[in-house]
Amino acid sequence: MDLNETSHNLDYNTSREKLVMPEYGRNVLKMVEQLKAIPDKAKRTEQARAVVKVMELLNPQVHSQDNFEHKLWDHLYMIAGYDLDVDSPYPCPEAAEFSTDPVPVPMKGTRIKAFHYGRNIESIINLLCEQPEGEVKTELIRSLAIYMRQQYLIWNKDSVSDETIFADIEKLSDYRLKVPEGISLSKIAGDANFSRPGMGINVGQPGSRRSKKNNYKRPYKKK
Repeated sequence: MDLNETSHNLDYNTSREKLVMPEYGRNVLKMVEQLKAIPDKAKRTEQARAVVKVMELLNPQVHSQDNFEHKLWDHLYMIAGYDLDVDSPYPCPEAAEFSTDPVPVPMKGTRIKAFHYGRNIESIINLLCEQPEGEVKTELIRSLAIYMRQQYLIWNKDSVSDETIFADIEKLSDYRLKVPEGISLSKIAGDANFSRPGMGINVGQPGSRRSKKNNYKRPYKKK
């Protein structure tokens, strides 16, 4: 037998009709097509109930849903293309009920100015712009600058000067916020580690437990 000839006779799912409900498989679709061809309505109804039982066995998780039997009959009608004349305990659903467009997910309309700081930083800066001048506002700006420096070092491993952070604060505020003169940030420890999200839980903490565990060496035993 020619292998090339055999390969042309193979029936791939990609060339078949797309399944409306893939969780039931193509065999259930064939059952539904066969029962639709039964001329006697009583026998067609009897076969439809048998197909629903098969669908229940193939999809046992449906039992966790309310009115699961009603859902199974709805699935049967959907597989049949909403064209099935049987004496069903439930009416045939309307195709429009299952073909509605998904509800769009609301997205922020404004563009993030600096991705390494995030949108929350911009919100905080906007709140600080509304605060009255004074020592409290100065301390809030200083705390914000320390946090922004940590965020900066997570994505940019090079050192960053205080002046760069102060300039970013004023730029992100559209220059509505002025960093007070003489403000200074605390120094960063030499062994501080700023990791990207998902790379560790001890972000910014020197000597994390993970690094200690990796540096631990099992003592050598003499034979």
